[in-house]
Amino acid sequence: MKCFIITLMFLGCITLSYSQDKKISDTNDGVLKMTELPEVVIKSAGEDFSKYLPDNNPDMGVVGLEQKFIAYDLGKDYEGAESYLLTLEMKNGSLAATYDSKGKLMGVVENYKNVKLPSAVIYSVCKKYPGWAIINDKFLYTQEDGDIIKKQYHIQIKKDNETRKLVVHPNGDIIKES
Repeated sequence: MKCFIITLMFLGCITLSYSQDKKISDTNDGVLKMTELPEVVIKSAGEDFSKYLPDNNPDMGVVGLEQKFIAYDLGKDYEGAESYLLTLEMKNGSLAATYDSKGKLMGVVENYKNVKLPSAVIYSVCKKYPGWAIINDKFLYTQEDGDIIKKQYHIQIKKDNETRKLVVHPNGDIIKES
């Protein structure tokens, strides 16, 4: 009986020691994902709030520029002007934001070339046009007063000597073909 109790205590200690192992943490601990933030209030301008909806684009350059825009401090740059234009640029695109005289965000226009396409867009194009290759793409994203006005990809595809232009919604719906 003594041996049985000692064996149970030994097994109990071993199982407790294994349950105390630290989980190897991901390198992304503490990093907020864009899907967790549906909209960002950039600044309160009196009773009005400046709202910006960051896109969950898979291209890291686009995400980086949007994060720089969110972190940008307008300060007192806009004072004395009827409207204020802020332009942020990177190698393959730009983000332009317009503020009114009170510092409220009125609109944002984002334009990027040759970005990483969402899987839904790639799947949709490859399914409808098998054997065609994507040779160019452009991403347009426009907002006014926190509402999305335009969010689409302009894609150029090629097969042999024939090229076509497509306008595709981020969910994969092909809006226009030419």
